[in-house]
Amino acid sequence: MATALPVVAIIGRPNVGKSTLFNRLVGKKLALVDDRPGVTRDRREGDAELLGMPFRIVDTAGFEDEDPQTLPGRMRQQTQAAVNEADVALFVIDSRAGIVPLDEEIGRWLRGSDTPVVILANKAEGKAQDGGVYEAFNLGFGDPIPFSAEHGLGLDDLFHALRPHVEREEVEEEIVDEEDLSGPLKLTIVGRPNAGKSTLVNRMLGEDRMITGPEAGITRDSITIDWEWQGRAVRLIDTAGLRRKAKVDDKLEKLSAADTRRAIDFSEVVVLLLDATRGLEAQDLRIADQIFEEGRAMVIALNKWDVAENGSSLYQGVRAALEEGFAQVKGVPLLTISAATGKGVDQLLQAAFDVREAWSQRVPTSRLNRWFEDAVERNPPPAPGGKRIKLRYVTQIKTRPPSFVIFGTRVDQLPESYRRYLVNGIRKELGFGAVPVRLTLRSPKNPFAPTT
Repeated sequence: MATALPVVAIIGRPNVGKSTLFNRLVGKKLALVDDRPGVTRDRREGDAELLGMPFRIVDTAGFEDEDPQTLPGRMRQQTQAAVNEADVALFVIDSRAGIVPLDEEIGRWLRGSDTPVVILANKAEGKAQDGGVYEAFNLGFGDPIPFSAEHGLGLDDLFHALRPHVEREEVEEEIVDEEDLSGPLKLTIVGRPNAGKSTLVNRMLGEDRMITGPEAGITRDSITIDWEWQGRAVRLIDTAGLRRKAKVDDKLEKLSAADTRRAIDFSEVVVLLLDATRGLEAQDLRIADQIFEEGRAMVIALNKWDVAENGSSLYQGVRAALEEGFAQVKGVPLLTISAATGKGVDQLLQAAFDVREAWSQRVPTSRLNRWFEDAVERNPPPAPGGKRIKLRYVTQIKTRPPSFVIFGTRVDQLPESYRRYLVNGIRKELGFGAVPVRLTLRSPKNPFAPTT
């Protein structure tokens, strides 16, 4: 059973921008927003996501000092209940107006509750509002976050402040799509014409399911077959051979190639089959690059190993050529097989299951941040023009393929070599091996930057 999302309650006096903040975090205009105070009366809840971190957000009525029997008093009771039930409270003040007596009263009440508090100085668009931000220190909840709910200013700082209260290890562990891992392995076989793809499929199935022969290009459609290997479900896709585009002028062959590319897109693991009697060719590298660009996990198999000559030197030569011509994913599993005899086929299938598991994993936040801090400490980012690039934190936003976002300042000037250093560290130190890893660099948005 899925763990309930952590709850964040927004609290503050009327008209400080609570509903605008709520709408910003849920990504929709669910809460009514108006300049008049008191528009929100009941608690409004919604599923929110902040930079890949999910939680439940509660918008509350403006906190007013009224008799409990009056409508404002009953609204206040609802607000207090929401805060008591929350994992963390977002205390919103208006930085334009500064701290007023009602803010101080709310602060006294929050200090008496057991709910952790993050203070948000809203409407902080520009230096003119700095006074209100500084006044918020006096409320005793630590550093206030300068924020603009209207423009989205300060989202990264809010993420950083909420993360200790909201991001949970047990929730993260469950984000991994266990149904996909227990479901059929979606395995696609690709390669140049006559590399032995259909022969390999027949060997896996133990029957002559696919037409084979010495002629190149017998297979035209992508053929999908459901079967089991050692009690584990596999959805196997045999594809048409991929030739260099310049050599493809037949309309049917173009359609077959497009069908193969679609099969790659819908697969989890792709086996790139090479002909050991011909070694590694430029078209093999193009196919590998296409698999990588689609974000699929990959295993490379040298077929016809039973008839290959000088096996050891051939293997080392192919491995070296792969790492030179396909450097973005060093260490892709390279196996030797014979589709004709069956040698190495079980090892190939086990490697496919293993690489899918790596492709599907999510790193716990604590482990990810330990790695990130160590990586930056070992090799700090450069300082172009004497101004250091500051990398602040990292988060994993998705799996399949594993995708990460690093937030910092001046990241647009980070050299590609340093980005490769981080990607290689993720693969090597966090257990992703050679699966494709997506890494995006982001800076906080400046709402006052000129738009085009």
